[in-house]
Amino acid sequence: MATRHTKKRTPARASTTKKARKKTPHVSAQRARPTGSAETSSPKRQFLDALTSEHATTLKVMRAFPADKGAFQPHPRSQSAKRLMWTFVQEQAVVVGALKGTLKMPPTLPPEPATLAEVFAAYERGAKEVSAAVTGAADARLLATTPFFTGPRAIGEVPIISVMWLMLMDSVHHRGQLSVYIRMAGGLVPSIYGPSADEPWM
Repeated sequence: MATRHTKKRTPARASTTKKARKKTPHVSAQRARPTGSAETSSPKRQFLDALTSEHATTLKVMRAFPADKGAFQPHPRSQSAKRLMWTFVQEQAVVVGALKGTLKMPPTLPPEPATLAEVFAAYERGAKEVSAAVTGAADARLLATTPFFTGPRAIGEVPIISVMWLMLMDSVHHRGQLSVYIRMAGGLVPSIYGPSADEPWM
């Protein structure tokens, strides 16, 4: 008659496993999250940080343009330097209008002033107005929509946060254009995201 062999369990191993499990600390998602990361990663905080940085750089580039050459145009179809810089102010007005719910299409934008000094002053005021409008807006407001261009001769409802970033990035784009104007007008091109020939870092 065959004898059935039954494997015995090893209590020591089971006990060791339980002890090992007890030694593993429980880390909650809240504790694992770095302090302040929720605020840092919020759409509002990201935009405000970018606005602060890009505003300072754009103002630096604007002030580097020769003060007596606001009418400079590199080509007859190009905007004058002053008109190009006024674009920054108009884009600020679009952001504030979108957040306040007053933006209409096509937009009614502030007229270009007579001097570069007025453009600079308006740009600095506009940056403060944008910052205040974004800071005071509820997070849900940034996700709401506003009428805006969606293509050539096309207008639709666009998330406000998208319009905010579009206006900021478009100002960065035109800032690069302005840096070319500076060189052509005989000015010194400052560093922007890195050194320039006129402002080396080493």
